[in-house]
Amino acid sequence: MAVRLLRRWLAALCLLPAGLTAAAAGFRTPSITAVRVEWRAVVDQLRTEIGTRPAIASRFTFAGQRRVPAWDPRATPALVQLNAINASLFAGIGRSPVPVLLPFDTAGYLEGEASGTQLPLSRYQADFRPADLFHAGPAGYDAVFSLHPGAGSSRIFAKPVEVQITGSILVYDLADPLGGKGEPVKALAAQFPDMRRFIREGYVRYAFTRFGVPYVVSIQCLDSAPRARRLACREAYPIAERFLKTLRISGGQPAQPRHDISSEIAERPTAVSPDFTYYPGGDIIARSSVRRRGGRADFAAYSQIRFPLEKAPAAIRSQSFSRKKTEQGRGVYPWRDNFCEARSFQVGQCAAGFGHQGQDIRPAPCPPNSNSESSCHPRKQAVVAVRDGILIRSLRQQAATLQINTRNEHIRFRYMHMNPSAMDADGILNGRRVAEGEKIGVVSNYLDFPNGTSYHLHFDVQVFTRDGWIWVNPYTTLIASYERLIRGRGREIGTDPPAVAAVVHALPEDILRHNAREGREN
Repeated sequence: MAVRLLRRWLAALCLLPAGLTAAAAGFRTPSITAVRVEWRAVVDQLRTEIGTRPAIASRFTFAGQRRVPAWDPRATPALVQLNAINASLFAGIGRSPVPVLLPFDTAGYLEGEASGTQLPLSRYQADFRPADLFHAGPAGYDAVFSLHPGAGSSRIFAKPVEVQITGSILVYDLADPLGGKGEPVKALAAQFPDMRRFIREGYVRYAFTRFGVPYVVSIQCLDSAPRARRLACREAYPIAERFLKTLRISGGQPAQPRHDISSEIAERPTAVSPDFTYYPGGDIIARSSVRRRGGRADFAAYSQIRFPLEKAPAAIRSQSFSRKKTEQGRGVYPWRDNFCEARSFQVGQCAAGFGHQGQDIRPAPCPPNSNSESSCHPRKQAVVAVRDGILIRSLRQQAATLQINTRNEHIRFRYMHMNPSAMDADGILNGRRVAEGEKIGVVSNYLDFPNGTSYHLHFDVQVFTRDGWIWVNPYTTLIASYERLIRGRGREIGTDPPAVAAVVHALPEDILRHNAREGREN
C-alpha cells in the first residue's frame, strides 16, 4: 500500500506544470565563465611598445624570477613597475587581473616628464580628456573617456562624446540569441584580427579578444540619421576607431587562476510572508509587449542585493499599461513583471528585440485623506545603494549606475528618474564609492525634464558578456531582495493550483498514516 501511495505521489509531481517545477526548484544564481590570461604575451607586447625608446625601456625589468608561480608579482616585474608609474593617473590600476588597455602613451608621458616638456594629459591620449572614470577590481576594469565637442569630428556635438571600455576576467553565460554577431572593421584588422562592430541596445560596440581576455569599447548613439543634439552611430565610428588605434598596455597584474562559477539555488528566506505575492517572471500584462511577443521568464537572481527602496511596502508593476481594469487598485501586491513591455529601447533578451530594460518600482501609496507632504509621499521615499560599489554618472544626467567589481561579480545596477540637480548637489557622480544601504536619492519623476513620468524608480541590471554590457531581467533579483527586506518568502501566483496542491500535500500524509497504522497492527 505504501509503495502504491508513493508512486501516486511521484506521478502527481510529474504532472506539475513546467513553471511550477521551475519555481519549486527555486531561483538560481547566474553561471559565469572565468577566462585565462596570456601574461607572457602581455609582457612581450609591453616590451614592443616601449622598446623603441631606450631611455624609457631602461626603467623596466623584463626578466622575471623563475620558479615562482605565474601570478606572483616577481614573475612580471615590468608590470609591477608599469602599475607604479601609472597609478597616479589611474588609481588602483594594479588591482585589475586582466591587462589594462587604455588610449594612453606611457612612454611619451615619461619622456615629457624626464625632459621637463610635459604636455597636457590629453595630448598623450589622442586628445581624449583625462579619464572621467577609471575603476579596477578583482573582476577587471572599466574606464570612461570623453572627447571635447568638435574634437576629431566634422560636427560640433552638444556635449562631450563618452567612450567606455571594459576588460573582464568574468563573462556571464547568457542564452543570447543576438550574441556573437557583428561585422569586421577593415581599418583595424591588422591590430585587432577578431574585432566585431555592431549596434546593440543603444550603443555602437567594438568587441575583440586580446591576450585571451574579452574587451568591449562602446559609445551611446542613435541608429538613425544625425540629430541636432544626439550622436548618430555612424558619426561615432571614427571616434571609437580613433580610441581603439591608440590603445596600449597601461597596467594590470596577474592573479591566481579563477574557476568558472556554476549556477546554484539562490538563497531565500524560509519563513513565509503573510501577504507578499507576485506573478511569475515573464507574465506581463496581455498585449503590452512589442508585436505581442510576450515577456521573458528568467529565474536568475543575478546578485544578492539590498532592495533599492529604503523601506517596504513597495510595488513592482507597469507604469504605462496599469490603467486596465485588471491592474487597477491602490494595493502593492501582487507584483508583475514589466521587463519586456513595449518601449523603443533595444533589449536583446526580449523576444521582440525591444522592451523596457528594467522594472518600475513604486513606493506604497499614502493612506486615504493623508497630507500630500507627509512622509509617505513618493518624493520622500529614499533610494539606496543595493551593494557596496562605485557610481558612474556625469553631471546633469538623470540616471545613476552602481557598478560592482568583485572576485565573483562584474555587474551594474542603474537607477533612473531621480532629480539630476539634487544628485549633482549630493555628489552622486563618477567615482564616488557608496556602501550598501546608503541613501543616493529619492523617488522622483524625471525623464530629461521634470514631471516626465509618474513618481517611481526605474531599476535595471546589466552583466558583462562578450558583447559588452547587456540588460537582463531584474525581476527575480528584486523579488529575492524584497523577501530579505521583509524577512518573508513570497507566494508566486498560479504555482499552487488547489487540485494539484491537495494531491501533493495529502499524499505524503497518507503514506505516514499508512505506515503508522501498519506499525500499530504489527
